[in-house]
Amino acid sequence: MFTDAVEILDERFKRLVFGNVRLETLWTGGRWLEGPAYFAAGKYLVFSDIPNDRVMRFDETNCVVSTFLQPALNHNGHTVDREGRLVSCEHRGRCVSRIEHDGRRTILADRFEGKRLNSPNDVVVKSDGSIWFTDPTYGIDSDYEGDAAPSEIGASHLYRIDPATGAVAAMATDFVKPNGLAFSPDESTLYVSDTGASHVADGPRWIRAFAVGADGATLSGGEVFATCAFGLFDGFRIDARGHLWTSAGDGVHCYAPDGALIGKIRAPETVANVCFGGPKRNRLYICATSSLYAIYVNAREAPRPVRPA
Repeated sequence: MFTDAVEILDERFKRLVFGNVRLETLWTGGRWLEGPAYFAAGKYLVFSDIPNDRVMRFDETNCVVSTFLQPALNHNGHTVDREGRLVSCEHRGRCVSRIEHDGRRTILADRFEGKRLNSPNDVVVKSDGSIWFTDPTYGIDSDYEGDAAPSEIGASHLYRIDPATGAVAAMATDFVKPNGLAFSPDESTLYVSDTGASHVADGPRWIRAFAVGADGATLSGGEVFATCAFGLFDGFRIDARGHLWTSAGDGVHCYAPDGALIGKIRAPETVANVCFGGPKRNRLYICATSSLYAIYVNAREAPRPVRPA
């Protein structure tokens, strides 16, 4: 018997959830929570509270939530690189930045072809050290999540930062509002959500799948992998068996590698982003509007591929 939070849509989902596990509310008090990133060495999770201009920290050892960074230039998405540093998307800073081991802030990208970025949204680090990020306009559309300003680029793209040169290249330019992104476990596929329905009537509310070239730096395809029937897909993560766990208006939706929606984790608020954490990487942390939730699942975060020689 599964709890009310678990909705089975396909028999395959039964293998990924537990019947005696409930959705836990870990903290509440934010305005729009985003960007969860887990630090295994410290046993803590950081996440953004964008309108309140702060990054919060959840300590797994005592369940205490404290302020990690404030002011925070309206951080949105985060990831942890291979050296254990926090890589961040800044709305108000209009850049992708990194917090070094000594606490210094390094700007990794703030312009494309001489023009300021819009407001980087979500970010992932590939095994070769390249950094991939999305750049919609949500942080410059108003003063609520950043500073209102016109787009200098005039469009919203998917970008890659070269690990050797730091050069910023546009990898896909046919998005309305690119948002969350993640690589498949073997990095052969890059999934990217488009939340363009927030700005365009009948606009995209889907996740697209791109084939990654053998050089690791080119994309092809971009077909629609899944379309959201409730709200919008925002941030998401992929487990070790290739299942995609994505945010949606009614909770977390889980998709099989073949694109079938197999189940949901129901949440009482609109979900913005998720990530795996815990000692076994089987605890799904959920940033949902004003609150941080978590649930244990029978799935683990996809391990990072071995860095190419």
